Amino acid sequence: MSSSSSAGESPIAEATPLSLCSREPRVPADRLVAEMVPPPRFDAVRFGTYIPDPNQPSQTEAVHVLESFAAGLGGAQAAGSGRRGFFGLGRPKAPKTPAGPRGVYLDGGYGVGKTHLLASLWHATPAEPSLKAFGTFVELTNLVGALGFQQTVQTLSGHRLLCIDEFELDDPGDTVLVSTLLGKLVDAGVALAATSNTLPGKLGEGRFAAADFLREIQGLSAHFRPLRIDGEDYRHRGLPEAPAPFDDEQVTRAAQVTAGASLDDFPRLLEHLAKVHPSRYGALTDGVTAVCLTDVRPVPDQSTALRLVVLADRLYDREVPVLASGLPFDQLFSEEMLKGGYRKKYFRAISRLTALARDAKGLVRTA
Repeated sequence: MSSSSSAGESPIAEATPLSLCSREPRVPADRLVAEMVPPPRFDAVRFGTYIPDPNQPSQTEAVHVLESFAAGLGGAQAAGSGRRGFFGLGRPKAPKTPAGPRGVYLDGGYGVGKTHLLASLWHATPAEPSLKAFGTFVELTNLVGALGFQQTVQTLSGHRLLCIDEFELDDPGDTVLVSTLLGKLVDAGVALAATSNTLPGKLGEGRFAAADFLREIQGLSAHFRPLRIDGEDYRHRGLPEAPAPFDDEQVTRAAQVTAGASLDDFPRLLEHLAKVHPSRYGALTDGVTAVCLTDVRPVPDQSTALRLVVLADRLYDREVPVLASGLPFDQLFSEEMLKGGYRKKYFRAISRLTALARDAKGLVRTA
């Protein structure tokens, strides 16, 4: 269908929007490994593009420490002597771990730039991309699920560096799994870097998150140097408040005139996410330029909420704007959820969806 146009105006081409609910992607294991690089949002970041808050000296200190850490990861293998096979077969082992910490842990609140710094470390480490890996805690557990534990150890053990963003301590089973995996990789000489989040209510309590992290990884504690990064959420620093939701007609219209946009009813999308493994949520959004959602409402239960968190992460990584009608994103999760064991994830999702909602405001203006 084409819209009619007044004299002298160019018609706006309309198309049937995509639907995430119609997609059920299948992702081969080799893609999971190949995609363990900084996401598109952080592809171009470097230490030089990180702008420390002048009122937060810990941010400047973190940059200096990480630059030195990256420089210390040089060596014959890090320079890229030969390419590796998909499962790491036929390549030399990484050198044994030298004395002292071979890992860094970035401890701080939401939006202080920890992922920016972690990605900058990945880029600055003197090794070819095939010898360093970057992924979230969830993506790492998904990799173990796809390849199996032993194959994952074999695949990653020749790497120079493994970066784990958003290390999560709320699932004891997954924490033990990843802790065991990291122990194997440390023995193989792999350097480690990780981030996690301090809750907004805990920002004044010193090394709350660092203490949790070091306790949960148990025997690996000696391999990590904690770096505290103070500051406020940059996503809200000097920026306007998140836009109020639009109405259904505005969202639908924007989806129709935006090439590559998807349009889905929010409750139906939540039901569909239960049918797709979270490791495939990135593939679910392949080729999508904007996500348009109608009838946003509070998520009904914790399992649904956790799936939505993973989708929010993947959309944020890929810089996909989210235009929505219904309730604002800060009303997605109940008071009980925001005080419960998974609260870190929910606060992160709210922050990221709010940023993506700002990015989507222009879609309505152009529609």
